[in-house]
Amino acid sequence: MDFDLTEDQTTIRKAVAELAAQFDDTYWMEKDQAHEFPTEFYEAFASGGWLGMTTPEAYGGHGLGITEATLLLEGVSASGGGMNAASAIHMSIFGMHPVIVHGSEEMKQENLPRIVNGDLHVCFGVTEPGAGLDTTKITTFAKRDGSDYVVNGRKVWISKAMESEKILLLTRTAKFEDSPRKTDGLTLFFTDLDRAHVDVRPIKKIGRNAVSSNELFIDDLRIPEEHRIGEEGKGFSYILDGLNPERMLVAAEALGLGRVALDRAVRYGNEREVFGRPIGMNQGIQFPLADSLARLDAAELVLRKASWLYDHGLPCAREANTAKYLCADAGFEAADRAVQTHGGMGYSEEYHVGRYFREARLLKIAPLSQEMVLNFLGSHVLGLPRSY
Repeated sequence: MDFDLTEDQTTIRKAVAELAAQFDDTYWMEKDQAHEFPTEFYEAFASGGWLGMTTPEAYGGHGLGITEATLLLEGVSASGGGMNAASAIHMSIFGMHPVIVHGSEEMKQENLPRIVNGDLHVCFGVTEPGAGLDTTKITTFAKRDGSDYVVNGRKVWISKAMESEKILLLTRTAKFEDSPRKTDGLTLFFTDLDRAHVDVRPIKKIGRNAVSSNELFIDDLRIPEEHRIGEEGKGFSYILDGLNPERMLVAAEALGLGRVALDRAVRYGNEREVFGRPIGMNQGIQFPLADSLARLDAAELVLRKASWLYDHGLPCAREANTAKYLCADAGFEAADRAVQTHGGMGYSEEYHVGRYFREARLLKIAPLSQEMVLNFLGSHVLGLPRSY
């Protein structure tokens, strides 16, 4: 086994760290508090070509693998940008995978270069209030009208919808009860987010407020047939292609948050003196931080295995889900311990660890909960009866 990063991967990690360091904790605190999209950060990474990490070279990207993408998103998160930084570019990095694999050549030529250069913001519309994680139960419906589709429905927790010009939208084109299999009848589109027919309403949240999460109310949105991805009724299979990589990218973001939280806690432990000694000398402070280091290191190894398997075309669902589970847990625990290490000051905005804590908590829920990961491992890996 070779655990070393390649020379190119090491260069990526260093370059990302240097660029992300231009945006300090104060920048992210101010963006978060103002609920303001981090445009300067986004444009800096777009100008550097980072948004094209996994996009094929034919469309202006670099054609690199998921391992490189995880290093990128771990780095921006670990810079102190956390989920505000990662979510600003996450969709551009890999979210267009269904278009790359299943979209028409015209769709790819028209959109992918614009995403790579940062000109085109996009969002992903899957989740609905009445369906949650049971994607097959969505009710947003695309009805045929000549060569077009007319869509009505509602989506929720749609990141970046406020900034986005286009949306990757999953709908039903056949009702659930009329479909031979529950995964049938789902159709995927990549189309304009027409504000005349889509009402975008931001959701008030406890964290990650520089990047909005939104409800979408879709009323007679007309979509041309050429905006459909692949075949009608096969949209569910198209989004499945990207689920394992998404687990890895989110795991990387959680890992980065855990790393920066641990770094800040260690720094405070060395600097803060109480009773005439640095508080980091006390085992009650030191042991939890050392434990978090061990857990972050272990979680990172599973993530590296998962991304290596994916990049080599090998089955990786077990590893991808395990990486998401372990990184989310380790990242949150590190953030929680960072707050505890800072004591009362951890509850202030001054030391930023409270922001890490709020953002790390999100990763135990999204894009799927820890419980759903255990459901997958229990039924698909251990072979136990399915519980849902």
